[in-house]
Amino acid sequence: MTLAVNEKRLSGTDTATGLVLAGLVIASWLTVHVGAIFFVDWTSNGLWLAAPLVIALQCWLSVGMFIVAHDSMHGTLAPQFPVLNRAIGRFCVFVYAGFSYEKLYENHHAHHRNAGTPDDPDFDDAHSSSFWPWYLKFFRHYFGWREFGILTIAVVIYLLILRERFPTMLVFWALPAILSSLQLFYFGTYRPHRVDEEPFRDDHRARSNDFSPLMSLLTCFHFGYHHEHHDAPWVPWWKLPAYRRTALKTKVT
Repeated sequence: MTLAVNEKRLSGTDTATGLVLAGLVIASWLTVHVGAIFFVDWTSNGLWLAAPLVIALQCWLSVGMFIVAHDSMHGTLAPQFPVLNRAIGRFCVFVYAGFSYEKLYENHHAHHRNAGTPDDPDFDDAHSSSFWPWYLKFFRHYFGWREFGILTIAVVIYLLILRERFPTMLVFWALPAILSSLQLFYFGTYRPHRVDEEPFRDDHRARSNDFSPLMSLLTCFHFGYHHEHHDAPWVPWWKLPAYRRTALKTKVT
């Protein structure tokens, strides 16, 4: 779906809303990242008790960073401003784990064209019902030497800057990034596309989580409404609950 087509489908208000929400996600991620790693003394006054909550928050925000980039790949973040649309997407995936936006873009659109088939780069036809083998293939496909090199440079820089505080980088950046990859894969790829006794409704070969909007937001920024996403990839993440409600009402009537 091109930016020009999405520009016709999405209003200026939609773009403004998407950019504000993206700004909140990015600003929150950066605030937690910088604050937790550089400024908070986790050894004082029992602050370490709050560390699991901060890790969980940063994991969720990391999922949000990827979903913002995902909307960018579909041209639904700022279709009226294609340069800005791509710049935000590139920034999100780069600070997330040094990913290549262009590689993710090509693979994600190939996924939409060939969902749940051997030509789908996100699908493991040899382990279509097994979480861990599929996840490991998924991880190896996207985390290559380029990403390893970029993160190695980042680790060295953080080590030189932080010195004795270096473990905070591992706890509040590396750990949330790994956990968020599991969260994204489980709710956004494995559950929607796994092969089981429930047949797929159509050629999208995707199913949706039957979660409340709040639970959908907490688990994967509504990416779990995955059939609706494949059915209408021009719908930004924050409009998926409303689109799903309309689709379900139409189905009933």
